[in-house]
Amino acid sequence: MNTNRLSPRLEQALSDQMNTEDLQSRVYFSYGIWAADKGYGGISNFLFRHAQEERDHAVKFMQYVLNRGGKPKVTALPSPGDEPRSLTECFDLVFKHEVDNTTAIYNLVNIAFEEKDWASWNFLQWFVKEQIEEETFAMNLIDKLKIAGGDRASDESLFTLDKTLETQPDDADLAQDATGANP
Repeated sequence: MNTNRLSPRLEQALSDQMNTEDLQSRVYFSYGIWAADKGYGGISNFLFRHAQEERDHAVKFMQYVLNRGGKPKVTALPSPGDEPRSLTECFDLVFKHEVDNTTAIYNLVNIAFEEKDWASWNFLQWFVKEQIEEETFAMNLIDKLKIAGGDRASDESLFTLDKTLETQPDDADLAQDATGANP
């Protein structure tokens, strides 16, 4: 008896996203190595934590496909690409990766909706919300670096930014969670 509750199309798309999340983990890992090499211990720590979060997302996709009776397929991953040349480029790339990932998640939601696979559609809503958080967090990184002076920031400003990111929580405040008492 076939117990797979996923269409071949959706099973493949979810497997592809699992691999994309794994690649994103490697990208953040490589950016963290770059930051550590430049002496930004706090920023590298932040990027290493983010790499682990992306890895956790890959595991969520894997587990979901398995739980629905499918078999996710691990594929070869490309190189994470060139390392950033500056903190501005690093943070801009983080934002670009998150926007691209949001597009991929929305594509999965569309497939689940088209196929009326409500279990998958529901599962993917967690990632829709997560991507709002991820993009917000990336925009906050860019803003913090701009406030510090961008690529022309003083050593003192970069030191403060580095220390801030070392201890900053990994979750961003979301607009939809704001209240009158907690704007």
